[in-house]
Parts: sequence; structure tokens; C-alpha cells
Amino acid sequence: MTAAVAEGEVAGARRVSVPRSYRFELVKLVSQWRIRLLVLACWIAPALFVAGVSQQSTLPSDTLFGRWMHATGWAGPLVMLGFAGTWALPLLTSVVAGDVFASEDRLGTWRHLLVAVRSPRRIFAAKALASLTVLLLLVAGLACSSAAGGVVAVGNQPLVGLDGHLLAPAHAAGKVLLAWVCVLAPMLALAAVGLLGSVALGRSPMGLLLPGLLALAMQLAQMLPLPVAVRLALPSYAFTAWNGLFTSPVQLGPLLIGIVVSLVWAVLATALAYVLFLRRDFTHLAHDGSGRRALTVGLLPPAGLTALTVAALAVATPSTGSGIEQDKVQRSVATAFAHLYRLQTRQLHRPAVTEAQLRTTAACTKSDGQAVQEGAGNDWRCVVTWHLPGIAVAGTAIYQLDVGPDGRFVADGDGPKEVNGYFLLRTSTGDSPNPLWQFDGNVELLDTTSKG
Repeated sequence: MTAAVAEGEVAGARRVSVPRSYRFELVKLVSQWRIRLLVLACWIAPALFVAGVSQQSTLPSDTLFGRWMHATGWAGPLVMLGFAGTWALPLLTSVVAGDVFASEDRLGTWRHLLVAVRSPRRIFAAKALASLTVLLLLVAGLACSSAAGGVVAVGNQPLVGLDGHLLAPAHAAGKVLLAWVCVLAPMLALAAVGLLGSVALGRSPMGLLLPGLLALAMQLAQMLPLPVAVRLALPSYAFTAWNGLFTSPVQLGPLLIGIVVSLVWAVLATALAYVLFLRRDFTHLAHDGSGRRALTVGLLPPAGLTALTVAALAVATPSTGSGIEQDKVQRSVATAFAHLYRLQTRQLHRPAVTEAQLRTTAACTKSDGQAVQEGAGNDWRCVVTWHLPGIAVAGTAIYQLDVGPDGRFVADGDGPKEVNGYFLLRTSTGDSPNPLWQFDGNVELLDTTSKG
């Protein structure tokens, strides 16, 4: 009799395999009205937003690549990517992954699910895969919709990189796609934290809010003047490290570190959620999460991982300071100015010049040289010098810089007016502001790229 029962259980287990459980969990997720609403919004709203903003006279110039939304359709998906990394993706992971286990607690359906599937391991795998599938669908909608809206509204034009160099439309499209793929790593980290919160806290709303609160805390940390090692040790850094894809040469060091850190966080949080889920007492109807022990298990390992990562980065790389140093700022400003000067020359139909002919240099000081010449702040001042063929006198231009803790800076032209003042240039895509008036740049916090 016992053998027959065991054989029946094995047959039942074979019938409810992981693929079948996965399809069942996926259907349950997609049947929820809030998930359907999110899918609809992610596949429609970004296109409307990007197309609408691209046609406005005022652009979101305070957002990375926002000032180029009039010039190319590939700026729109990058603006949307910046918004997604800060707000949209943490919210989506909270709604999807943060509720996938807690919903069973609220509905009291664990017994029915266990009778049907007969394996907590398969239940965990199915729920995790189903939530991941929905999240990938939502991210794909954000990326495809924003790209389509930008290209249709503005056109498939070249994109100005973060250091001023031009990317051909096909090259820009590939970089945009790669940037969206890179942010999947920190999204996976937040999704794993959502699974952990959903398992550990049960029907408590804190499980649903945990990914969003963690993302907000890490974003606030990135705004503080922290050492580079601490920034890179947080998964949130990967939400901005894609900026390095749009420089030449590509700043791969911080990006790869951010991706690896995010994936390690994802593996650790998923493993913790899996262990807690298997140890759960499903026979107790009043059981709601794993209580104080779950909080301890859920908090201490990520904190320990962060401490170990900070220590490893501090030893392996020169990353104990801010990473924003005078020579790096000068190189970044000079490189961006040289590229944008060539762009301005083409738009004004002047004789072409090369970066080698310009021999552009920049002399930058912070707080008029009265403070330590490193770190973020809006008190950087740069004097750019360049040379033109056949002209003995070198040209000079002044910029005021606002450098953020993450290395991104905005250079604001301060004369002479005919070089970096505000005036409109007639281009093939319409009138656009002087590219040397204001431009964005990026100081690589880890100096891993070539200085040439």
C-alpha cells in the first residue's frame, strides 16, 4: 500500500513538472489586472512620452542625453533608461517579484498549491521564473517603445556620445540596446531582493516595498560623496555605469564591476529566499513569513557581501577616494570640446579640422585653486585652449562645470560668445543650439581606459 502511494506520488510529481508549474504561475501573474496594466503602460507610454517631449521647444537638458532629443531618435530611449533605473525598474520589481509569494499568504492557497505540485522546490522555481519572465517583458516594452517613439518622431540620425564624438545610427542603435541589456543585472538583484522579502515577510506590505526602499536607499547613497569602492559595491551603480558605453574608448571597467556585483547580489538573495522557503512550515495556517530569524538571515549576508566587496575593490583598485581628480576632469573636458568643435565646424560649413590639428587642452581648477583639486561640486572652472591650422594665436574658451559624485558633469559655456555662447545653428534636422554652449561629459571614476 505504501509503495503504491509512493508510486502515485511520483507519477503525480512527474505530471506537474517545472515547465507546467511555470506556465501555471505565469498565467496567474498575467491574469492580474495590475500586471496587465503595467504591460500595457510599458509598451505604449514610453513611445508617447518620447515622441511628445521630442516635439517640445524645451527639452529635459538636466537628464543625460536629454539635450539631444531634437537631433536624434536614439536619445529618447537613453532618457527613458535613466528614468527607468531611478524609478520605473525598482517599482516594477516591487510589484512583480515582491508579491509573487506573499499573494499566496493573503489568499491562503499554499495548501492547494502544495497538493497540486507536491514539491516546494518546483513551486519556488516556477514562481521565480514566472516573475522574471514578466519583468523581462516589461523591460523589453520600455526599451522597444521608447526607441520606436524616438525614431518615428525625430528620425534615425547620428547620436552625439557622452564625450562629444558622433555615433552612426547603426552604431548608436547597438549601443542603446547594449545599455538596456546591462541594466538587467541590477534589475535581477532587485528582483531577487523582492523574492526574499516576499518569502521572509509573508503578507506584510514591507515585503512588497522592500525592493523599492532598497533602491531608494542605494540611490541616495550614490548622491553622497562616498569613496569609489563603496559606490561600485552597490548594485545601483550599474544603473548608471552604462554611461561608459557612449565614450571613446569605452569605459568598461566600472560597468563590468557593476554588473558582476549585481549578479552576485541576485544569486545570494535568491539562494537565501530559496532556503527560507524550503524551511517554511506549510502545515501552520497562521504562519506568515519566517519572522525575526528571516530578517537576520536576509540582512546579514547582503551587508557582509557589501563589506567584502568594498574591501576587495579598495585593495585591487585605486578606489579609496572620490575618483574625480583634476587630470581626469581636464582630459574629459578637452576630449569633449575637441569632438564638439568639429561638430560645430561642420554645422557652420567651415573647413574641416581633426583632433590632432586642434591639440585641445584644458586647465581646470576647483574653488579657484583654494581647495583640494578633486571631488564633486559646481565650483569647477575650466579654460580650454585649442589651435587652428594656419593661425598662430591659440583660441581659448571658459566653462563652468557642475560635477556630480558619479562623475557626470555639465559644462556651461562662459565665453567667448561666438564660440560657446547660446545661438542657433541650422542643421539637417532643424535649428539646434550651439553644441559648444552646454554639453554633458563623464569622468571615469576608475581610470582604466587609455589616456591617449
